[in-house]
Amino acid sequence: MMRGIHQNFDRQSAPAFFVRGPSPFARLTFFTALSLALMATDSRLQYLDNVRQNLMSLLQPLQTIANIPSEVYQSTDTYFSTHHFLLAENKRLKEQALAQNVKLQKLKSLSLENENLRQLLHAQQSLAESSTLAEIDYIGRDAFSKKIIVNRGTNHQIVTGAAAVDATGVIGQVTRTYSNSSEVTLITDKSLAIPVQVERNGLRAIAFGHGRDNTLDLPYLPANVDIDVGDRLVTSDIDGIYPAGLAVADVVEMKTSPDSLFARIVCKPSAGIENYRQILLVSIPKPAAETAPASDKGADQKLPSPIEKAITGAAKPDMPTNAAASPTAATAEAARAQH
Repeated sequence: MMRGIHQNFDRQSAPAFFVRGPSPFARLTFFTALSLALMATDSRLQYLDNVRQNLMSLLQPLQTIANIPSEVYQSTDTYFSTHHFLLAENKRLKEQALAQNVKLQKLKSLSLENENLRQLLHAQQSLAESSTLAEIDYIGRDAFSKKIIVNRGTNHQIVTGAAAVDATGVIGQVTRTYSNSSEVTLITDKSLAIPVQVERNGLRAIAFGHGRDNTLDLPYLPANVDIDVGDRLVTSDIDGIYPAGLAVADVVEMKTSPDSLFARIVCKPSAGIENYRQILLVSIPKPAAETAPASDKGADQKLPSPIEKAITGAAKPDMPTNAAASPTAATAEAARAQH
């Protein structure tokens, strides 16, 4: 009898709602509706801002502790990578300095030899120029032109036509000046042309900006021109604006066609046209004699001695001392010339 009672209790079970609870779909619907209601209420009333700020303040120490391993790893990796990079760069700079010192010694000897030859041939004195450091403020607003604005102008003795260069070559020319700023047109602009010559053989040409990309063209050169890929173009100083010998571009493409008498030559600028923030504005070269102070010129002029004055006066006793002070004599001379 007891066995039957136990069997009846085992068969009796609780209602299904309390055993399984709501169905998964019902719970998903409920929490989705609750989330949407909370988000809509928060976007309208902004009542959860303080709650979020307090939670962030509480979780900040935990986030800091959790980020410690990654920060330690990044710091260690940065230290060793920077250490190796600095060692390699230091070695490279030492080798570069040694090579440049050798070239500098040769340059000094060549400069002395050039100066001696100029003196022997009574050639014109070399040109001298000055440079001003400038910083790029912003890029020109015209999307179809290659122009930049720098923070130096007429108040800093910047004139229209000054060359803009960086550490690797020419980047453009000053085309407009203001009081405290200037507009520099890049050499890749279609409106700018620069006289160049091939460094290898001295061949002269004119480079034009391509405009659409950061390249230059050498148009109107015959198909058999002596230019190869890899040749470097430097300023030729023919126009009297750019100092001679500044790097302009390297030839990257040289194509000829049987249907055309001219070669298609594409060059890549040597300078960082869109890379650097600081540039140099180089003034238009002037003869070194013009740049000397007036006091030096006066000091170089030797005054005649009293003996030389006496000899000059004895040789020309009848010459008037001031032609402008004797208009009658001048009129007589003019009438005599007419007869």
